[in-house]
Amino acid sequence: MVAFDPSGAAPPDSGIFGLSCSEQDAAIVLIPIPFAATASYGCGSEKGPEAILAASRQVDLYDRQFGRIYEAGICMLDPDPVLLAAHEQARLLCLPILARGGPAAEDRAAIAAVDAAGALVNGIAHALAAGLLAQGKIPGIVGGDHSVAFGAIRAAAERHPGLGVLHVDAHADLRDAYEGLQWSHASIFHNVLASIPAVRRLVQVGIRDFSEGELRAIERSGGRVITHFDQDWRRRQFAGEGFDALCKEAVGALPDAVWISIDIDGLDPSLCPHTGTPVPGGLSFAELAHLLQTVAESGREVVGFDLVEVAPGKDEWDANVGARVLYKLCGVAARRRAQI
Repeated sequence: MVAFDPSGAAPPDSGIFGLSCSEQDAAIVLIPIPFAATASYGCGSEKGPEAILAASRQVDLYDRQFGRIYEAGICMLDPDPVLLAAHEQARLLCLPILARGGPAAEDRAAIAAVDAAGALVNGIAHALAAGLLAQGKIPGIVGGDHSVAFGAIRAAAERHPGLGVLHVDAHADLRDAYEGLQWSHASIFHNVLASIPAVRRLVQVGIRDFSEGELRAIERSGGRVITHFDQDWRRRQFAGEGFDALCKEAVGALPDAVWISIDIDGLDPSLCPHTGTPVPGGLSFAELAHLLQTVAESGREVVGFDLVEVAPGKDEWDANVGARVLYKLCGVAARRRAQI
């Protein structure tokens, strides 16, 4: 058997990041969820997990910020074929509804079926994440659209009441049943706030595309939602404030136990051109990495995370960026574990 060389080339059939770590030995277990039925503009994020896996084999394993992240043990589960089948069936039902911008009277059966598919995804994600958390492991969801994170966030909040969520995104995702679909990607944090009372606070960064209704939901949350709008951060930077201070302000509002939820469109769209709903503005890769380092240096415990909306294009760019964001997420999650 050839000894593992963290500086060597990864075999083409190796696991995530070229590793051969088993689920039993891994501290961080990645759960691929190839489901994106409600994607309302661009599509393809159901292919994100597979594309990220392939691109991850090109990621160098020593990280300047977090060191030898791979030593924590990272594995990615095989995708559940039930999830992809649910995506394909629900996507076909969604397409006419999305094309009209919302449901018609004749869509009741289709909406019920799509909502049932979303509930199925939630149940599978919850069961897997809860099982990993019970073993003292860190679950990481790899989507798929943003709706797929719900079940795992619920499992983390059950395990860690008073959980905080750090949400990086271009969108607030606070719409109630967007386009008539209960588990829409645009409704993920409306659903979290409405259905998971153990989530104490949602801190949002990078938000730059939102409805007036979502703004009112933020204002009426009584501080449960703290939103750092991209325009406000840029204005403060233009006036001379440092990015480090902004990150510390955002992270400072989080409780000790944190779930990190990253929609790749929170980044500048040059880094994710094929994501479903790209929006001008957003964080650079270096800024996101610094935000994650701020979380790590704050001493907070990252109990789980998700990376969603990575949609591969004809080249490997979106998946390449996604794989590197995923490795940084593993790094910040492993940081507190290494110190305990």
